[in-house]
Amino acid sequence: MPEREERSTVPRDVAMKRMEALISRLLQGGVVLSMATVTLGVVLMFVHHPGYLQSAADLQRLTAPGAAIPHTPADVARGVLAGQGRAVVALGLILLIATPILRVAVSLVGFGLQRDRAYTVICSLVLIVLLVSFVLGKAE
Repeated sequence: MPEREERSTVPRDVAMKRMEALISRLLQGGVVLSMATVTLGVVLMFVHHPGYLQSAADLQRLTAPGAAIPHTPADVARGVLAGQGRAVVALGLILLIATPILRVAVSLVGFGLQRDRAYTVICSLVLIVLLVSFVLGKAE
């Protein structure tokens, strides 16, 4: 019986190292982008509302429970387009949450390309659980 020909010309260990490097850059980039976005949002809040720096009562309203923070993606998008600091901060937090989810998705693709069925199934299940948790969280 003839030996099965490898479909990829890249050795498996090299492919794994490339995938690990990609995931590492993805995680680092996601966190840096998220923190830069949050920082920009905070700066915008203080630029648009300098009273936060001068009045403890104004700052208290900003940080009080129930403060007007965008709750839906549409609210965040409208607020970002309007230059609202709170919406930009919310976008940064969404980016931070999306980073590990994107990592799972990239891992799923990588393991699929490597034809590693066990890890492809595991990543698929993890991604499904993450996505279902968002849907159920939104339902509450």
